[in-house]
Amino acid sequence: MKEGLPSEPSDANGENCGIVNRRRALMMGAVTASAVVSIKPALAQTAGSVLNCEIPVPGKHASGGFIAPNGKVVTADTPGAFPPAGRNFTGEEVRRAMRGRTLPGTSNDQSRAYVKYIRRLQSGQSGFTCYASLQMPR
Repeated sequence: MKEGLPSEPSDANGENCGIVNRRRALMMGAVTASAVVSIKPALAQTAGSVLNCEIPVPGKHASGGFIAPNGKVVTADTPGAFPPAGRNFTGEEVRRAMRGRTLPGTSNDQSRAYVKYIRRLQSGQSGFTCYASLQMPR
């Protein structure tokens, strides 16, 4: 042993534990790096799919229903209710509407009612997964 330098600890077999621990650390670093490389493209793909997913207004669970200004599904004869959107909205369109813009092809009031409807979506309803993915931080 050299004077002034601490010796590496050894196990019962006389193997140098410091070298073994460094090897383990290097292997863990390699595994972690490969995981990061494979996860990044998946996250990018997820981000793209969130922008392209679709939300029907109203969904299949309430087809034929109108949307009240408070976002609830109501019957067609309800005063002030808006007719079904006639098309699905993409995740990107909904994200913009949640930030203050209007949904394409709608008036301000109609867009606000549709966004309120979308915010009320629950698990199992058409469009819920898309809406939930919009809520996830990036």
